[in-house]
Amino acid sequence: MTDETSPRRDHIRSFVLRQGRVSAAQARHHAEGMPKWGIPYANAPLDLAAVFGRPVGDRTPKILEIGCGMGETTATIAATHPENDYIGIEVHTPGVGSLLKEIAARELSNLRVIQHDAVEVVRDMITPAALAGIHVFFPDPWPKKRQQKRRLIQPVFVALLASRLAPGGYFHCATDWEEYARQMLDVLAAEPLLANTVEGFAPRPDYRPQTKFETRGLRLGHGVWDVVFRRRPETVPAGG
Repeated sequence: MTDETSPRRDHIRSFVLRQGRVSAAQARHHAEGMPKWGIPYANAPLDLAAVFGRPVGDRTPKILEIGCGMGETTATIAATHPENDYIGIEVHTPGVGSLLKEIAARELSNLRVIQHDAVEVVRDMITPAALAGIHVFFPDPWPKKRQQKRRLIQPVFVALLASRLAPGGYFHCATDWEEYARQMLDVLAAEPLLANTVEGFAPRPDYRPQTKFETRGLRLGHGVWDVVFRRRPETVPAGG
């Protein structure tokens, strides 16, 4: 018998949950922070205004980030742009603990965290046209040929994400793997709801901080590629 309230495992996961070390500080911040700033997964649409304690009908832009890593970039963006609300999705407990530590230290009221599979969160909790932006920064490149089916940026998921963007909303990916960057560009370009903001790859937008890892890589001659598309405006049917 299938439990209708449980998530459907009908996709290839883009991550593997490994038994990594969780520091005492990460564990403490995870335990203390999730009840305050965590959003539990549920197979039900999320009221984004209520999540941030905003009134019904509030129009504060909502930005979704998939794969927050250790959270420093996510927290920096939220701190720099208090005019937006941010939801970060991350599956690994050390990263979630670190992000919750950043939220507490910076006293961020505009950032929430979901520790769950991003595909299921977007599919089950985010309603169509609810988002002003989506960030996917440096996802696992799964470089081996046999692994590439695990990559997050795939046509089916991109179509789902595009449906969750409001018209004019942006979809921003970044990677330091050139071959994956070209796949990202091809997949987003093939999605009918999206249009590229530039010809080819985009310059790094000011809102995406350059990390220490990225700065070191650039100094060593490694590349970083940004891909920024927007949701096309709604069209009015002929004769409508």
